[in-house]
Amino acid sequence: MTDMTENRGGETESPAARRSPLAKRSGGDPGSRGRTTIADGVVEKIAGLAARDVDGVHAMGSGVARTFGAVRDRVPGGTKSVTRGVKAEVGEVQAALDLEIVVDYGVSIADVARDVRENVITAVERMTGLEVVEVNIAVSDVKLPDEEEEEPERRIQ
Repeated sequence: MTDMTENRGGETESPAARRSPLAKRSGGDPGSRGRTTIADGVVEKIAGLAARDVDGVHAMGSGVARTFGAVRDRVPGGTKSVTRGVKAEVGEVQAALDLEIVVDYGVSIADVARDVRENVITAVERMTGLEVVEVNIAVSDVKLPDEEEEEPERRIQ
């Protein structure tokens, strides 16, 4: 014999349903109630950090963006922009990314691009739960060994 009882509406319910007020009120797991949205900037930060972790990536962004970023980084209270060179389009369940990178001279650009793609996709999907549908990579420059870093000139004060 089962331990089912009849409720006021004439329906039968199990002992677990009688004990749990959540089971009566809701339609499922509390973690699935509501919606989570992830801003483009969040995905851009994750992707920027993941791309910078790859050997052979010297910098992110075009020469102009890096120059402006270097100036901004020197301003007191300014922070380093991890989103430089990254553009994300985020939907409800998918994301697409465009990255602009500078590679070190001597590395295989195809291998670096593949490694960046894999690292970015893994990090974004793991941290956000979004499906990354594409990661487009533009190599804007090659850093030569004897090339100086692009930094603004310092003035003597």
